[in-house]
Amino acid sequence: MHTKEIYTAGEELRVAKKVLVLLHGRGGSAKEFLSLANHLNTPEFAILAPQAKDFTWYPNSFLAPVAQNQPSYASSLELLKELLNDIKETGITSENIFFAGFSQGACLSLEFVTRNAQKFGGVAAFTGGLIGDKIYTENYSGNFEGTPIFIGSGDPDAHVPVSRVKESAEILKKMNANVEVEIYKNRPHTISEDEIKLANKFVFN
Repeated sequence: MHTKEIYTAGEELRVAKKVLVLLHGRGGSAKEFLSLANHLNTPEFAILAPQAKDFTWYPNSFLAPVAQNQPSYASSLELLKELLNDIKETGITSENIFFAGFSQGACLSLEFVTRNAQKFGGVAAFTGGLIGDKIYTENYSGNFEGTPIFIGSGDPDAHVPVSRVKESAEILKKMNANVEVEIYKNRPHTISEDEIKLANKFVFN
């Protein structure tokens, strides 16, 4: 099960006006993923990057039957819920809380915010979609109230099918998110400079 091991950068949480929660991909480290914030328009942000146990948020593909990713999957969502509550307890409201993730971290970011939809500052999902062998709409509730959400992905991508990206975007739109999707032909499984540029323009402007 995941523990609250959080790496930080940027402003101190108690004095920051805004917060960015960064979620690393499978096999990645939170400490290294903090460097992504150097490329985003986050100068006055507190940057919080939780570390997944054994460097993975859940063991199998995000498209696997949900039971095959338990209990790590439930533990990941619970960790993010605790972290969100911790941030709010400092007085920072949801519209000043942002999420960004890559691959497995992007999937987890999208899944968490959609289960807890509210007016967030914004979400940047670099190669991700909602989690499950199918999309379980009964898990999702709330209203994004115009939250900007950027999703970038490759076509094809070795881990995230474009069909799931588009299906996820439609769910987000129905919940009143302002969604921007960019699909890149034959882009490797990575974060491109263009995605960073679009995320800054659309989410971190």
